[in-house]
Amino acid sequence: MNHTKKAIHALPLVLAAGLLGTSCGSNDEIVSPPASWTLTMSDEFDGDEGTAPNDEMWTYAVGGDGWGNNQLEFNTDRVENVSLDGEGHLRIRAIKESYEGNDYTSGRIKTQDLFEQKHGRFEARIKLPAGSGLWPAFWMLGANIDEVPWPDCGEIDILEYQGQRPERVFASVHGPTYSGANPISGDFILPEGETFADDFHVFAVEWDPSLIRFFVDEELYHTVRSTQYEVPAGKWVFNNEFYVILNLAVGGNLGGPVGPDTVFPADVLVDYVRIFERLQ
Repeated sequence: MNHTKKAIHALPLVLAAGLLGTSCGSNDEIVSPPASWTLTMSDEFDGDEGTAPNDEMWTYAVGGDGWGNNQLEFNTDRVENVSLDGEGHLRIRAIKESYEGNDYTSGRIKTQDLFEQKHGRFEARIKLPAGSGLWPAFWMLGANIDEVPWPDCGEIDILEYQGQRPERVFASVHGPTYSGANPISGDFILPEGETFADDFHVFAVEWDPSLIRFFVDEELYHTVRSTQYEVPAGKWVFNNEFYVILNLAVGGNLGGPVGPDTVFPADVLVDYVRIFERLQ
């Protein structure tokens, strides 16, 4: 298994929750891993309302300096911004409030140094908020980022979303020469009249040594190959361990201005996160 020693120590508790239990929330049943995969990590977010997520799996990215994207929020480690909702979900909440010089607070959690994996299937069932300026994401960064700065470490965006376009999500990869405003991206648009704020949807990536495929509710909509002309020779940076990030940004280069009708607090609800490896 391609994850850290610390993650392996935490894994039996995680697997027990993911394979043997049933959720008190919207996880009506714990599904078996797909036939060609074996489960390596799962968080079903069961627990009392207002409690913090499992600290054996998640840590916080705290700060409010714009995160390189001119974001408006200060991301905290408070349960006001990141907590379980008591109904089987992780709740990441953006609040309009003055805090440490910022006009909003929110949350950004990650598995860095706790669980990191190379290749596999990474999926989460998520309900997204509508509203201009809201920018949630479910994504991954190369675990070697401290030695190999972004974008050379690689970034895989399983889900990005702009609250002003609630019918659309998109997925991207970033690496050398294809990063920032020029990633390799594809989008998924719901049928007319539906939005991602209406209900939960499953967002997934299947990541292999030379192929990355993105899904919404098991529908494949974007594929990136190491041989693609957009990825120059020698610039494929997706064969190292990556860690997972969940966050809700406010404003920023991609989030755009906060609309006068955007309602706060605004919540991202995560029903589960599950990670698999291919059976050998």
